[in-house]
Amino acid sequence: MKSSSDAVVKDLVLVGGGHSHVIVLKKFAMKPLPGVRLTVIARDVHTPYSGMLPGYVAGHYDFDEVHIDLRPLCQFAGARLYHDTANKIDTVNKQVICQGRPAVPYDVLSINIGSTPSFDDTEGAAENTTPVKPINNFINRWQRLVDRVLSSPGHHRIGVVGAGAGGMELLLAVQYRLGNLLAEQGQSDDGLEFHLVSRSDPILPDFGSGVRRRFARHIESRDIHLHNGAAVAEIAPGLLSIAGGKTIALDEILWVTAAGAPSWLGESGLDVDDEGFIQVKDTLQSTSHDDIFAVGDIAAVINHPRPKAGVFAVRQGAPLNDNLRRALIGQTTRPFSPQKKFLVLITTGNKNAVAAKWGWTAEGRWVWKWKDWIDQRFMRKFNELPEMAEEAAATLNPGLADKATLSDISAIAMRCGGCGAKVGADILNRALSELEPVANEDVLVGLHAPDDAAVVQIPDGKVMVHTVDYFRAFIDDAYVFGQVAANHALSDIFAMGAEAQSALAIATVPYGLEAKVEASLREMMTGAMEVLNDAGATLVGGHTSEGPELALGFSVNGLADRQSILRKGGMAPGDVLILTKPLGTGTLFAADMQQKAKGRWIQNALKSMVQSNRKAAICLFSHGASACTDVTGFGLLGHTVEMTKASNVDVEIDMAALPIMDGALDTVRLGILSSLQPANVRLRRAIRNMDTVRDHERYPLMFDPQTSGGLLASLRPERAEACLQALHELGYEQASIVGRVSAGTDHLEPITLVA
Repeated sequence: MKSSSDAVVKDLVLVGGGHSHVIVLKKFAMKPLPGVRLTVIARDVHTPYSGMLPGYVAGHYDFDEVHIDLRPLCQFAGARLYHDTANKIDTVNKQVICQGRPAVPYDVLSINIGSTPSFDDTEGAAENTTPVKPINNFINRWQRLVDRVLSSPGHHRIGVVGAGAGGMELLLAVQYRLGNLLAEQGQSDDGLEFHLVSRSDPILPDFGSGVRRRFARHIESRDIHLHNGAAVAEIAPGLLSIAGGKTIALDEILWVTAAGAPSWLGESGLDVDDEGFIQVKDTLQSTSHDDIFAVGDIAAVINHPRPKAGVFAVRQGAPLNDNLRRALIGQTTRPFSPQKKFLVLITTGNKNAVAAKWGWTAEGRWVWKWKDWIDQRFMRKFNELPEMAEEAAATLNPGLADKATLSDISAIAMRCGGCGAKVGADILNRALSELEPVANEDVLVGLHAPDDAAVVQIPDGKVMVHTVDYFRAFIDDAYVFGQVAANHALSDIFAMGAEAQSALAIATVPYGLEAKVEASLREMMTGAMEVLNDAGATLVGGHTSEGPELALGFSVNGLADRQSILRKGGMAPGDVLILTKPLGTGTLFAADMQQKAKGRWIQNALKSMVQSNRKAAICLFSHGASACTDVTGFGLLGHTVEMTKASNVDVEIDMAALPIMDGALDTVRLGILSSLQPANVRLRRAIRNMDTVRDHERYPLMFDPQTSGGLLASLRPERAEACLQALHELGYEQASIVGRVSAGTDHLEPITLVA
């Protein structure tokens, strides 16, 4: 996560993780622009490299070899990564509207989202085909196709619509891979039938006769049914109809036709061409908005029309980076002219490829090895990163002062302490004006009628449960951080069987211009408010100040019946222990700080961390839980020790049964552990058989500190399975029985670990 010591003056937002944008990220990592905050909004945290997709389908590469992991790359570049989908641009207020988060403000914006399938209004195509783009969606569908063919031997008819380079490569790769997989299972591929449907008379219409002849031979030698001059008229389940009346029975249809563009670009007011692609000048700037750039498939360079090919997106990376920097500091952008001739390398499924340029063609395994070398070299630039990015200069770039006055910058540099560090009243009011705390009759004085303090009534027959939590941000996404912080604070209330009633916020936002501080505060509190409102906790006030980095906490009040409070000290011999969430946040985010965690690991971890413990607590309580606590900073072992001491019992924990987050064992094997791990490990004295289990690969995770972790509860064994099934149905998919309670002994080591 990027240090927030530099004041934020301007926001550069990159929508999409395409080929051009990963080049920009790498260049910003090597040469940061002080005062610029970089944000990436991406639907997928692993961005596929289109040139290697056929090789992945054919089985020559695994998933990680053909994807650029955006998370460590963004960490390296000091960029915030927002895992979301953009669906509109508010060009008036200069913000990106997203599907599942608050709007993201920008000063300069770049769009590199690739293309979408173009079905040409073909009836039934959207519902009954598998489009190759977006590529990540295709990869999921491809795996389901593989599973279906392998699990159901027999006749399978597979068709590809589109006989350009993409369709040709995909069809040959699919045929090669399925044939190999069937052979590995000792099955014949005689039941596989392949069809290539081409609207044009020649295949590969954009290429010369030499390339077409070579692939025509491959189609013939592999018994692929070719349908030339066949415009698709309609697609129904299992049936493709061609204009003129001919029909083709197909079990799977892969759609690889001309690219399309999402409608929201034009609806946002950007100049687009007839197909919906953003029209850009030679500088890669939108013809309608100089502060918006577009590259790759989604862009239509007016003076230099080119095919939708990855090679052009790669070549646009360097000039895009240069012009983004120029736009940010108020300099004139420079025109860019793409190459007219380029090398074409088209694979044939097996490790063979065809090369073409200037009318010359060649084919062979050596061409594939050449292409493989080019592709692997490109990927290494983004997947093998240096340990640390070059440190940014401590002073702001003078060019950024065109919209930030010198007095603004001076005010940022000279920050006061004490009450002078509070966020200004106007900023605070604007940031909180759109937030609506859940209504609560118990709140007599709160945000609806602000005063010096909140006044909350305790209903008759209830007792008040208090807790407080506060920590600095471990991710650069203020919205998600707000969700995690609120969930973390509420968990103590839920663990005691109480209902949340009210909350006070304690927030710190990084220094910056008023608009930047306001945006950060709004994003963070929007995420937190969603969680608080869902839990029924009314936000009644708080304190907000500026500081070197983002931080958030809550003082939460809850209500409970005196007789029904769940304590740590209620465990009884014979009880079983249930853990509702997987372990691993400490090691994973330690690895994330070192750019050694895969993006999908972190996204899965965040998915767990933003899941509330409220429903789990209700479920455990309804199934007769006798004791409960939430697993947080002291790790599973530390919190279990607290329960054993309070209950005067011993506990046996089955390490093989522990639910573990994806990637946590990988990072532990790398020796990457949380900075709090050493303090937690001191509790190993509570383990009775430490010498026999300390080398177990899961042993370090016993001490791993959790942020917004799960609940650990004890209950009678006859009720455990029903409780576990209910937890799974509620969405706690990895909830598990992890141990058993036995009578206490005189030993000082109450914990026994089972390897």
